[in-house]
Amino acid sequence: MNEQTDVKESGQIEIISFHLGDQVFCVNIMAVREIRGWAPSTMLPHSPEHVLGVINLRGSVIPVIDMAIRLGLPPIKPTERSAIIVTNIADKLVGLLVENVSDMITVKEDSLQPAPDVLPEAERSLTRAIIPVDDQMICYLELDSLFPDVEELAA
Repeated sequence: MNEQTDVKESGQIEIISFHLGDQVFCVNIMAVREIRGWAPSTMLPHSPEHVLGVINLRGSVIPVIDMAIRLGLPPIKPTERSAIIVTNIADKLVGLLVENVSDMITVKEDSLQPAPDVLPEAERSLTRAIIPVDDQMICYLELDSLFPDVEELAA
């Protein structure tokens, strides 16, 4: 799914924001299939550290990723507020474990600011944009760059 095509005619996009530690991140709502409460996953042997395991989503087995670990933050300690955001990445369902889902926000496309040049290109490509909203800076994640090998996750 190409997120560039998800911009509304009015030059606005809808995002879902979520917390990881003290930081706020978001993804395009068009990539989100559903949001579920936390449920333990079944571990997979020899999987990368950020892959917590798999869950059964109405008959489909999908991988669950600890988004904090994937972004270089301390692992999430799941609570009753934790959520799994089920996303569609490269036509594969992937669950993203986050501390809590904050809001659905509509933002103007021209409010998207480029990621600063302080990071190496590989890490900078994970951030599609920075969105200033009120007194916070929301990091807009590029899911295709976060999981370029999504086929390996679902294997």
